[in-house]
Amino acid sequence: MRIVAMAAALAMTASGALADELDDAHKLAVQGRDSYWNCLAQEYSPDNLMHMSEQDFTRDVASACTSERQNFRVTLVDYLSMQFPDTGAAAHMTTANKAIELAQKDIVTAFVRHKAPK
Repeated sequence: MRIVAMAAALAMTASGALADELDDAHKLAVQGRDSYWNCLAQEYSPDNLMHMSEQDFTRDVASACTSERQNFRVTLVDYLSMQFPDTGAAAHMTTANKAIELAQKDIVTAFVRHKAPK
């Protein structure tokens, strides 16, 4: 009986620690996302918009914020790997890359709307 109680206590401690690690990973992924978004927002400033074509701006956004983008990718993949451990690493990378692509697309969409004749 004592062994069962010890095993149950150990399992609860381990699951609590795992929950804390998952929460920390989630916070890091959100911080990475916010850092990347803030960096992209700096690219979308009036000084950068004056004479750029949509293609030039799209290319600029795709190459901007490399360290923030990589940090977001890594922290998101880490979080997804913990949240869904049975899913393959390639699927997590695909999800992270899609999130980055959508962030870039949103900034370009805002650029196009801003440049559209009123």
